[in-house]
Amino acid sequence: MTQVAPPAGQTRFEHIPDEELIEQIDRLRVEKNAVILAHNYQIPPIQDLADVTGDSLGLSVEASRTDAEIIVFCGVHFMAESAKILSPQKRVFLPHLGAGCALSDSITVESLYEWKERYPGHAVVTYVNSSAEVKAESDICCTSANAVSVVRSLDSDRVLFTPDKNLARWVADQVPEKEVVAYDGVCPTHDVLRHATVDRTRKEFPEAVIIAHPECRQDVVEAAHEVCSTTGMLNAVGKYPDARTFIIATEEGMIHQLKKRYPGKEFVPADGCIGCRLHCPYMKVTGLQDVYFSLAEERFEIDLDDDVIEGARLSLERMMAVPRDN
Repeated sequence: MTQVAPPAGQTRFEHIPDEELIEQIDRLRVEKNAVILAHNYQIPPIQDLADVTGDSLGLSVEASRTDAEIIVFCGVHFMAESAKILSPQKRVFLPHLGAGCALSDSITVESLYEWKERYPGHAVVTYVNSSAEVKAESDICCTSANAVSVVRSLDSDRVLFTPDKNLARWVADQVPEKEVVAYDGVCPTHDVLRHATVDRTRKEFPEAVIIAHPECRQDVVEAAHEVCSTTGMLNAVGKYPDARTFIIATEEGMIHQLKKRYPGKEFVPADGCIGCRLHCPYMKVTGLQDVYFSLAEERFEIDLDDDVIEGARLSLERMMAVPRDN
């Protein structure tokens, strides 16, 4: 078998067919006992290559249950950190160093400390879209799927919710008995979407079902028939067997998974076009060559201090112990 390698002095492939890269990646994942994870927002070739595709925390949980020694996380940095938190004995690699997250970067440990001082006596609920250090200083974590259940489960009636203010507002609307103070962070990919844009798309597809992620703005969420996480979207489509068209208000990469699950349905980005507003540049930087080098050279390994892993793990375990609402 021909070994694929870049010319001397180069760090990326040029003119190497995807088929050859995939062949070499398949060989390396077996040789190194590796599992490849891909978030739903990754480019289609990465999603199709992965052993498991899904949402961020779900992928980390799945990886922790395997006997793989190496985890290659095709997502963004905080996701790879979560995989390390739940599998500290495994080696975790992020294929591309440019795979960051503006939402996660919006809060630091220092700003969290200042916020907690301003609001004493409040429980800190931190969305998983955050750094390991911030998770470690939080009382409990949540996902977009279980955020309402987590906030409702707390003994405290006063909550600091970080870092996504749109998700915090959506939670507060459903748990009015709690005081929810929202941190001023957003996911730019979701926050840029406006109701006027969704309405224009809806007029083109008047019979369509609108499914939105809770990181969207309030007016977008209020226009949706379903509001749910990316995994929830896969299930939500099944609730409408007679509907043919769905307008999807989240990052465009999700449409690839929806089409695979429901080949007879039509899925339209809420902004009306692929590659326009609902496009996360961080999620799209990882290519097949990055996955190859991650395995071949074992580069860009995630390294966290033991105390950070322990603190963040406790926040995640508290979350996973919360029963889901019906």
